[in-house]
Amino acid sequence: MGMNDFIQFFRGMGTKKIGSNVLAGHRHSTAQSISFLRQLEKEVRQKDDLSSPLNQLEVVVFDIETTGFFPDRGDEIISIGAVKMQGRDILPQETFYSLIRSNNPIPHEITILTGIHDEDLQSAPEIADALMKFFHFTSSRILIAHHSKHEQSFMQKATWDHTRTKFQHRIIDTSFLTRLFDPSSGSQPLEKVCIDCGIEIKNRHNALGDALMTAELWGHYLQKAEKEGFTTLGEVYEHLAKLR
Repeated sequence: MGMNDFIQFFRGMGTKKIGSNVLAGHRHSTAQSISFLRQLEKEVRQKDDLSSPLNQLEVVVFDIETTGFFPDRGDEIISIGAVKMQGRDILPQETFYSLIRSNNPIPHEITILTGIHDEDLQSAPEIADALMKFFHFTSSRILIAHHSKHEQSFMQKATWDHTRTKFQHRIIDTSFLTRLFDPSSGSQPLEKVCIDCGIEIKNRHNALGDALMTAELWGHYLQKAEKEGFTTLGEVYEHLAKLR
């Protein structure tokens, strides 16, 4: 991927306009929701995050828990957790967490892993409600995730299914920074990378717990990047592009 391609990707993951039938067929079809999504789409497309100073970069670090790995085969999001950051500073009072209602039984292994039971989701918000609240929380900020392809695939599917709009937010994987210091590093479990960085493992496989650990990880490598003289995301990308 060349620099121009990356910039184009970074500025937006789709240009579909939001029509007046957004959320049609859902009880969330309100003028306020349509107006908000239109404005959010515009803000995401217009932001120039590549030139933002790393020490001022406003991001939302997030994580989802799901019933499996394949959204196209019926696996669902059952919780979303997120925390805001400015530069490498975590904003502990700026967090988001929501369970998501499901009418399907949670696989036993997922309940063991996450601690989420069927009855926990019976009174949880519908996914369309949770998505709208999440988008209000994130606004047009960049999203950060560990193993972000998982989050991206589920968010793309859920956003389209329940709002009939494309998922517009930019997601940066934590490997974007870790590759600065270990270009050959492959995909590693969150707990292993955290342990390597001296980050305490807490509330693993809870969406907010994982988001907070991922935020610490992002902040750790952001600080290392700044110490190496990187000042913007664009500079990081240009350096990584040379290593290919």
